[in-house]
Amino acid sequence: MSLAMPSPETKPPEQVVPYRDRKRYAWLLSLLVPASVTLGPALLIWSGDPRLLWLPVAFLYGFVPLLDWLLGTDRSNPPESAVPALDADRYYRRITYALVPILWLAFIFCVWFVSAYPLPWHGMLAMVIITGSVGGFCINLGHELGHKQTALERWLAKLVLATTAYGHFYIEHNRGHHRDVATPLDPASSRMGESIYRFVLREMPGAFRRAWGLERARLQKAGLPVWSLKNEILQPALITLALWGGLMIWLGPQVLPFILATAFWANFQLSSANYIEHYGLLRQQLPNGRYEPCQPHHSWNSNHIFSNWAVFHLQRHSDHHAHPLRRYQSLRHFENLPQLPSGYFGMFTIAYIPPLWFKLMDERLLAVVGRDPQRINFQASQRERLMAKHRLGHQVRAQSAK
Repeated sequence: MSLAMPSPETKPPEQVVPYRDRKRYAWLLSLLVPASVTLGPALLIWSGDPRLLWLPVAFLYGFVPLLDWLLGTDRSNPPESAVPALDADRYYRRITYALVPILWLAFIFCVWFVSAYPLPWHGMLAMVIITGSVGGFCINLGHELGHKQTALERWLAKLVLATTAYGHFYIEHNRGHHRDVATPLDPASSRMGESIYRFVLREMPGAFRRAWGLERARLQKAGLPVWSLKNEILQPALITLALWGGLMIWLGPQVLPFILATAFWANFQLSSANYIEHYGLLRQQLPNGRYEPCQPHHSWNSNHIFSNWAVFHLQRHSDHHAHPLRRYQSLRHFENLPQLPSGYFGMFTIAYIPPLWFKLMDERLLAVVGRDPQRINFQASQRERLMAKHRLGHQVRAQSAK
């Protein structure tokens, strides 16, 4: 019996190299960065110097932007063929699960600390920012978990959102913001010429009103009473009452003003993220009155390495809006999209100085939209001034003449 010999031209089949996530263990920073906010109180307990309370503040708003600048950006993406396995890998979910008790314990520790140690006014201010940052990380984690379809993850989202009494975000963001993003209808999309301080006065109450209206409509459609435990705004609100009430019973009612101040700062961190994520970008209104589907170019993005590790890739915001169920480890970078010059922590500080923000971002916005005012979401009171300042009226006349 003769054996057939392979021809010299025959090539052995290529071996498929399995995808390896180079950032797999870097995601543990998503646990360490939020936990680091307790460093300041720990140093005060050790040294007695209240100035050390400002170290976590300096780290978040100074050192993290510096690290982003030093480390640069990461434009790598997992291949689509690897995404199902990445999403199914429970290692990544366990990181988000582990962060829930870390954040709850950090919040409770900070409230206990201010009740146990007398602080000067600047020390108390640092603690409001520190503890509010814990709450900001709670909202970021609630954002990641709240988009998922498992009952466990959705309940964990409500649990972490309850620390700062912002449980309505679970409804408002998923069913409101994702529907209306980058349109004048969205209280969570900032407008060109709108300062963050004017924005927050529109965004915070507007978000709650939209969330309540959406949840009331859902319950009424299902034939359920609005004031019931089926209400997914009231569910985290009851957790908030239990947590805050328990802290006041344990530590005394004098901790309530501190809790309220930290809750505001935490929720202001969410407003800061909303402010920078869609500034001035506008979806086009179609002849039927509806808006075009949200596209990747309707979000500002950042690929800065360190801050993305700390916030579960929230800064790859375009892919998140395109695929809200996609897990953080699988979110992708796209070329030729609106890009922020720094990560979120650096951009927050710039946004808090409106003249600096407008100087940095307005020309960047105009470049992204091709100086087309019909693609800009303007603050109505600033539209004419900005049109004249940037000579956009000339652009409109030129388009009309074509």
